[in-house]
Amino acid sequence: MAAIKHNSKLPELGAALLGAAMSLPCIMLSAQAETAPEKGTLSFKYLNYKERQQVTSNAGSSGAWTDSQSSASAYDDRVHVKATATSVLLPLNGKWSLSGTLVTDSISGASPAYHTQSLSKLQDFRRAVDTSLTRYLPNGKLALGLSHSGENDYISRAVSLLATQASDDKNTTWTAGVAIQRDVIKPVNQIVANEKKRGSDWLLGVTQVVSMNDIVQLNLGHYSGRGYFSDPYKIYDERPTDRVHQTFQARWNHHVAALNGTSRLAYRFYTDTWGIRSHTIDAEWVQRLGSEWRVAPQLRLYSQNAARFYVEVDPRIAPFPTSPPPNALHFSEDQRLSAFGAVTMGLKVTRQLSVDTAVDFKVEQYGQKAAWKFTGLGSQGLAPFYARSIQVGITHSF
Repeated sequence: MAAIKHNSKLPELGAALLGAAMSLPCIMLSAQAETAPEKGTLSFKYLNYKERQQVTSNAGSSGAWTDSQSSASAYDDRVHVKATATSVLLPLNGKWSLSGTLVTDSISGASPAYHTQSLSKLQDFRRAVDTSLTRYLPNGKLALGLSHSGENDYISRAVSLLATQASDDKNTTWTAGVAIQRDVIKPVNQIVANEKKRGSDWLLGVTQVVSMNDIVQLNLGHYSGRGYFSDPYKIYDERPTDRVHQTFQARWNHHVAALNGTSRLAYRFYTDTWGIRSHTIDAEWVQRLGSEWRVAPQLRLYSQNAARFYVEVDPRIAPFPTSPPPNALHFSEDQRLSAFGAVTMGLKVTRQLSVDTAVDFKVEQYGQKAAWKFTGLGSQGLAPFYARSIQVGITHSF
């Protein structure tokens, strides 16, 4: 259970990409009882991520954005991330293994101070270390993890414990995990100083072998946190000092022997005490081409409604920030808390160079618009934005 907190200024998409792409390969948990690895593994990955925001020089008299003006649009660069991750897995005496990942990322560009307006420059550097010690048991494993992430305005520390237990026939595996995080926030603009945030993550899951070609997995997650959740770099941003969320995730992997390929389908539902509800649908096809190549196209659809204290754009005063409602205790004009939909298309290509060495290349294109929300209307007056990420990696067993 990775528990590294990414840069508070980095948009959620960038944080998600770093978490997924910069860690060791994340695959569906096997229902077979895991055994200690016989070989060590060394992996290196590089990620290049870039955002661009759609703007228009032909706005209406209010200055607000509308999709009908897209023909006169241009693009402003936003966040740009360059990140590397070096990971190692070492087997120890047949019953133990030790793993570790070092992540460094350089963040630059511009982020909106409110809604999608008033882009302000940002630049930061982060270094994160994630380690895990695993004990392998006859029908399962127990893993203890420690992590530390540091940048000039945010420090995060975490400890985690993950346990798995398989049935006697090895067809069912139960998973339980807990992670505790302790964060310190000290923004360079000195809006606050040494604010703290504490949280705990809980996970319960089951993985079931349904047939020779099918594996399904169900996961339930719960998070509870207290402390400073506001963004000190945003205008009019005063969020609750507590947040609780639950997640439900279902996965199904189906192998098609006739095509020598595997479909990977997943659905995730998220709900929290801020009023956000989101749905994520993932579809991936992994196609083997001979013994050396794998090609995996991917499609992800996402939709969420706005937080209950999100302040919508007021077109009458745009491009200026909208004043929060009178006597409001909590308010935010952060577009990440608005109602929107998103589409991600990706392609990953893997080449097995030898029995012990493989290289991979992955590219993703992300788009986000209010109009793409699954149901109802998205938040109006927000400029669409897009992002692309490129990842290359090499993995060697020894």
